[in-house]
Amino acid sequence: MSRAPVRSYDRTWAEIEEMLNRAETKRSEWKQWFEECRKNEDRDGMKEAARNHKALDGVVKTLKWALGEEGISNPLE
Repeated sequence: MSRAPVRSYDRTWAEIEEMLNRAETKRSEWKQWFEECRKNEDRDGMKEAARNHKALDGVVKTLKWALGEEGISNPLE
């Protein structure tokens, strides 16, 4: 039987904003890596970059939702 996670709920809005900025930067880096791989015809690299870029799309949307950004719907819908 698994236990519920222990959460402190002590993150500041500034910490969440910083995490959002880092996620957006990393997502951009993966996009650039995808384009570089496409130029070099590296299909495996393209797949990895696309997968990571897409995962960070979810992270970015979730953080924006948590911050209450206007126009961002529930990421699970």
